[in-house]
Amino acid sequence: MAKKSAGGTPATVALTRAGIAFTLHEYDHDPRAQSFGLEAAAALGLDPAQVFKTLMTTVDPSTGSGQRGKLTIGIVPVSGQLDLKALARAAGGSKAAMADVAAAERATGYVAGGISPIGQKRPHPTVLDETAMAFDTVYVSGGRRGLDLGIAPADLVRATNATVAPISRS
Repeated sequence: MAKKSAGGTPATVALTRAGIAFTLHEYDHDPRAQSFGLEAAAALGLDPAQVFKTLMTTVDPSTGSGQRGKLTIGIVPVSGQLDLKALARAAGGSKAAMADVAAAERATGYVAGGISPIGQKRPHPTVLDETAMAFDTVYVSGGRRGLDLGIAPADLVRATNATVAPISRS
């Protein structure tokens, strides 16, 4: 069962400022958990297809311009995996790779396992897996381990300026 709390993370502050409705869902996080997303789904009694993880990647530009890769967020169900090729296509790049954990933490201001797609230190291009649109509410990290936010997919798109595309695989 979800516990209610005052929250107070950059994600909740950003949503409140934007006037976007959300719900807070706290659970007791086990630091030994193999998958933080599956842990959240189980602890909150949710379908893992409805709980989404936030993954930081580096997407290389599609042109041979010699530019460095751009940090890009992929949001996919915890029940699946991020398809890096599909993410690169959706972000207009040629290839993608997972970003270094330390780089993701620096760029977002969050700790790995608690990275929210909302309220990051600076905005990053974001792609939300299209399966999110099948739900009235999806759940994403609230900005710390043990805290998820329930939010309408359209509001998540609005809050993150995300592109919606098929970027997950089973």
